[in-house]
Amino acid sequence: MALAHAIAEHLPYLRRYARALSGTQSSGDAYVRACLEAIVADSSVLGKDLPPRVGLYRLFHRIWGSTDPEVRSLGGSHAATNTVEQRLVELTPAHRQALLLTAMEGFNISETAVILGVSESQVKEMVGQAVREISTQPSTKVLIIEDEPIISLDLQSIVKEMGHTVAAIATTRDEAVRAARRTEPGLVLADIKLADGSSGIDAVRQILSEVQVPIVFITAYPERLLTGERPEPTFLVTKPFVPETVRVAVSQALLFT
Repeated sequence: MALAHAIAEHLPYLRRYARALSGTQSSGDAYVRACLEAIVADSSVLGKDLPPRVGLYRLFHRIWGSTDPEVRSLGGSHAATNTVEQRLVELTPAHRQALLLTAMEGFNISETAVILGVSESQVKEMVGQAVREISTQPSTKVLIIEDEPIISLDLQSIVKEMGHTVAAIATTRDEAVRAARRTEPGLVLADIKLADGSSGIDAVRQILSEVQVPIVFITAYPERLLTGERPEPTFLVTKPFVPETVRVAVSQALLFT
C-alpha cells in the first residue's frame, strides 16, 4: 500500500510526459499501463535506492527503449505523414526526452541522467542540441484562448519570441470558435476555464470537429485532465508556468503536425 501511495501522485504527470513524447493519448497511456503492470509483477524494478518519481520515470524509459523505435516515434499511428517522420528523424528521441524531462517535468540534470541512463554531461549536450533543433521549426499562426490578461500577454510574448504569429486572442468559447474559423490557426493554446464561465475544452472540441490542429491545454489543475479514463489532452502545461515549459510544449505539439 505504501508503494501504491508513493507512485500514485506521480502517475498523472507520467501520463503527461508519455503523451507528449509519443504524440497521442492512447500510445502514451499504454506505456504508463505497461509500467504499472511491471511494478505489480515485481516492485523492485523501481529501484530501492531511488526516489519513487525518479524510479518511475526510469522504468518508463526502460520500457520505452525496449519497443520498436519506428512504431514508438510515430505514436503507434500508421497514418503518420512523411513530414512527421522526417521531423522525428531530424529531432532525435534522446534529445526530446532530455528536454521534456528537464523543461516540462522539472527534473534536474542529475535526475535526468539517472532516468535516461547517461552521464550528466550527455544530458546537457542533448538538451542544448534539442533546443537548437527546435528553434528551426517552421513558423505558424497561434490562436490563444485565455481570459486572464496577464497570462494572455505572457503567452503572446512567448509565441512571438518563438517566431510564430498570434492569429487571435479569444476569452470565451464562442469567440474561440469564431476566431478559429476566421484565422485557420496552425496551433491552439487553450485555457480550461474562460471568462463567461464557458469551457476551453468545449471550444477545442468544436474547433477539432471542423479542422485538425494541434492543441496545447494550459490549466492550474492538470491532474483532472490526466486520469487516463476518458479522451484527454495530449499536450498540457501546468499553471503557473515558466516560458520554457510553454516553448517545449508548443514545439513538441508542432512536431506531430
